[in-house]
Amino acid sequence: MNLYTRSGDTGQTSIIGGRVDKDDTRIEAYGTIDELNSFVGQAASLMDSEAFADLKAELLQIQHELFDCGSDLAYARLSEDRYKVGAELAERLEAWIDRHESSNPPLEKFILPGGSPLAAALHVCRTICRRAERRTVTLGREHEINPEVLTYLNRLSDYFFAAARAANALLQVEDTEYVRSAKVFGRKS
Repeated sequence: MNLYTRSGDTGQTSIIGGRVDKDDTRIEAYGTIDELNSFVGQAASLMDSEAFADLKAELLQIQHELFDCGSDLAYARLSEDRYKVGAELAERLEAWIDRHESSNPPLEKFILPGGSPLAAALHVCRTICRRAERRTVTLGREHEINPEVLTYLNRLSDYFFAAARAANALLQVEDTEYVRSAKVFGRKS
């Protein structure tokens, strides 16, 4: 099999059920998810396999699920019976977030992305995930999509925040608070 097909030389690409321009909102959405997947792989490569075994396993599972998200967005026509992303994926992310946050130091103020190289990489994942979510919202305005992909991406960005803080905590690197931040977390409404 050749890696090149020449079918995209005119600026179009195939999706499930048709062809679209390479800058189509559908391609922008799942292309950003693909970009995110690459950065998740990069973050995982920064981890010591023993110290971060659980987190590394979570990231590998997330990489597979990001492929599922891209697949669900690649349909030219709604195909609910073929969707791979369901509500249970976001629910599992919530459990992982809760577990990471239970061992993280209390959070009162906004923090700056960074700390350890691993935490910084996870913050990059968080921001790319937010962009993927925005691109998917745009796609959803134009075409019917699996709404569970949006929920998953929204929860996933929260996961990356919690995981970045957990990485810093495990490495004994303090998060850097934004100096002009008011105390915004832990307040009663």
